Amino acid sequence: MLTREKIESYPKEDLPALALTLTKGDIAQLVPWLSEKADTLRYHCFLLLLARSEQYEDVFPYWDTFVTKLSDPNSYQRNIGLRMIAENVRWDKQGKFNEICDLYLSFCDDEKPVTVRQCIQGLCSIVPFNTHCHARITDKLTSIDISQRKESQQKLVLLDIISVLLLINKANSQNDILNYIHHALSGGLLDKKSKLAIEAQL
Repeated sequence: MLTREKIESYPKEDLPALALTLTKGDIAQLVPWLSEKADTLRYHCFLLLLARSEQYEDVFPYWDTFVTKLSDPNSYQRNIGLRMIAENVRWDKQGKFNEICDLYLSFCDDEKPVTVRQCIQGLCSIVPFNTHCHARITDKLTSIDISQRKESQQKLVLLDIISVLLLINKANSQNDILNYIHHALSGGLLDKKSKLAIEAQL
């Protein structure tokens, strides 16, 4: 059985390997510890559950717990909820994400820039496993007014958006996506290296 002390002392780089050995009882303990105030314990539990979710579906039963975190006033908890939901969509056979898609996408407008980016980046884990929501995701991302973001965040958010749109476009090429990307490429936010990398994926 994992203890708080063992998790906190475990080297971060070794956590993915430890995640493969988790039992049902371990997972049941780790999920509540995501709400702990102790930074190292909370973060290591998060990394363990994230790594486990990439390989096994036994974290998915806690879906509703992760959804509840989206309404937490603490942005760190919202970030945890967003990431855990994103990684577990691959196991979502019942289409639960369809029901919360609009709620998830609302965090594209979160007050915290880090949460905004967590939300959009999480979509890269979602769109390969949920084609039903592609249209809603596309509509939301292409409607974001980049100019209203902090200047230091504009390029980063734009690149996050384009990463998601490129994935959707690979599954189903769409004119509105291509138009958005071409407009971004002709604008002044992206540097030459970023533009070349995007063009290579079109």
